[in-house]
Amino acid sequence: MAPPNNSLTSDAIAIPEYLTATYDWAYVTPEAVKRFERQWLVNLILWGNFARLRDEALDVLGNGLGGKTLQIACVYGDLTTKLVNRHASHGEIDVVDVLPVQTANLKDKLGKAGFAADRVGIHLGNSAAMKFADSSYDRALLFFLLHEQPEDVRKRTLAEALRVVKPGGKLVIVDYHRPSGWHPLWLPMRGILSTLEPFALDLWRNEVVDWFPADIKPVAITKRISFGGLYQLIEVTR
Repeated sequence: MAPPNNSLTSDAIAIPEYLTATYDWAYVTPEAVKRFERQWLVNLILWGNFARLRDEALDVLGNGLGGKTLQIACVYGDLTTKLVNRHASHGEIDVVDVLPVQTANLKDKLGKAGFAADRVGIHLGNSAAMKFADSSYDRALLFFLLHEQPEDVRKRTLAEALRVVKPGGKLVIVDYHRPSGWHPLWLPMRGILSTLEPFALDLWRNEVVDWFPADIKPVAITKRISFGGLYQLIEVTR
């Protein structure tokens, strides 16, 4: 099996306006990467739940993975390195992200973790309009991406994620969820999200499956919530 292509795509990729307008402070600039690429900080942002949520998502995907896996969007912290460790030597992993600063950071992070340059394919691309072929992956992962996108982009991202996963394959989604009314973080999180992440409260008001394309009918969908309902994990069998 050919190793994944680690060369960063040279084609120009337009950075979505909503990213520069809303998330310049968090993702778009080198200063943002330097600020947030800290394991302790991403764990703090998720109230100490990063490792647990990461491992739950990876446990759903499995161990000793073969075939092809797609991680949609780079993620601060060690998600990708842990994902690589879940794969057999012949398993292929690709990561796609629309921001060159994020793909460059991931390449650097993987190198520092000791992975060979060809272990992970790193691609510049828009999650809402991916260039990968239909049914080209055995599994895909969306880890805290959907809450960062406007509804129209979120719908297209989900449609694309389902499109590239093979029938019988798996899509795993981890993101925010509306917490229980008694949750001590209900008011603080509502304030934080409404101020810093203006699209995130969509996930408090709607079910993720409501944004699935009508023409794709998954075989099975399971959802579990955790930390008083603040987070959700959705497993979709294509």
